Amino acid sequence: MTAAPVEKKINGHSPGYDPRALAEAEAIRARAAAEVEAKRIEAEGKAEAEKIKAAEEAEKQRIANERAVMRLEKERAEHQAYLARKQAEAAKARVEQEKTEQAAEEEAGREAQQLAEQERAEFWWKWGARGIYAVGLVIAAPVQFMHFWDRQRPFLVAAPGLLEGLAIVLAFGATWAVAHRRDVAPYRIGIMISAVIAAALNLYGGRDPRIGFNAGLIGAIASLGGPIVLMAYEHGIAQKADGIPSWRERRATERKAAEEKKAREKARRDKADAEAAAARAKDIAEARAREEQKRRDADRQQHHPEVWKVAEAMRSARGSAVVTEQIWADAWYRVTGSKTVGITPEIEELTQAAQWRMRAVTDAPISGDFALVESQIKRRQKGDPEAPDGRRNNGGTPPVRRPGDTQPYSQGARRQIGVETASRQPEGATE
Repeated sequence: MTAAPVEKKINGHSPGYDPRALAEAEAIRARAAAEVEAKRIEAEGKAEAEKIKAAEEAEKQRIANERAVMRLEKERAEHQAYLARKQAEAAKARVEQEKTEQAAEEEAGREAQQLAEQERAEFWWKWGARGIYAVGLVIAAPVQFMHFWDRQRPFLVAAPGLLEGLAIVLAFGATWAVAHRRDVAPYRIGIMISAVIAAALNLYGGRDPRIGFNAGLIGAIASLGGPIVLMAYEHGIAQKADGIPSWRERRATERKAAEEKKAREKARRDKADAEAAAARAKDIAEARAREEQKRRDADRQQHHPEVWKVAEAMRSARGSAVVTEQIWADAWYRVTGSKTVGITPEIEELTQAAQWRMRAVTDAPISGDFALVESQIKRRQKGDPEAPDGRRNNGGTPPVRRPGDTQPYSQGARRQIGVETASRQPEGATE
């Protein structure tokens, strides 16, 4: 048997139970607990937010450091590539310079070899011509001495010296003319006249039995051959001194000129063909453009007669040959008010209506018997507190309820709570 509680009296009277006070105390306690819970949740949220923020900052710093390292590595790689490229360019320049120097040395060697060969050939040609002239003089002079020998006229023995000496002196004159860049033709004519006279005298002297025909013939040949060879040598020296090209050089120059002329003719023909092809392509493009302009004008005139009238007026005022795209865009804006060609007020109206319908369907709340209730219920899997919140977002109708959001109870509700509380008291309790 449970003993009844001893009622405490104050000044001889029992205090009793005030339902209203109990309800207010309960409400205050619930509100305080809710506020404490809210502050705790807020503090936990702030701590979690700070933690997340710190983690995000650390992650951002890590990413920034990685990017800085990557940028540094990239710059280092680019610098190494730049150095390698510079080294390769320097090595290539050295190789090219070495090749150039080697080619210059080879060219200088070839020129020196060619010059030495020319000097050697000129040396032998010079002394060969003089040797032939001397041999011819040795052969022709005795024949002439025997021909002019006369005991009664001994002074005629100087005639061979006059004839052969005349040719020698004229040969020396021709050499002087070449060295001083003077006309050498008179000296050559004098040499040939002297040589022909000497040859004729030698050939005539061969009729004498003392000389014989063979000696006269060889003397004539010697009198002609020596001066001719020496004159040929002087002719070559004169041409070289005057810069006159040889027959081989003239032939090479003519061949090169013919090749260049042929190349120019080919380039001219190719250029003419290219210009003709470009002209044909331009004509075709212009024809296609005219056809496209006609088609576009006919289509616009048929489907947009109001805009076409304005476009024609603007074309005429601007002095344009055809209705350009700019003129058509300006005319379209003047007639329809739309800056986008092809959009009319009717099309814009339909577009706006469709956009409003789509926005209304997208932003409308969920409809149904339990839409407002089920949208506020957290659906999480059992045993998984970390599962995402399954409540649907319906635009805030009704908003999510939190502690402290409920309005205070009315006075009638408080009295009813007091009555229900008193009815739930133990049966053995007394005043």
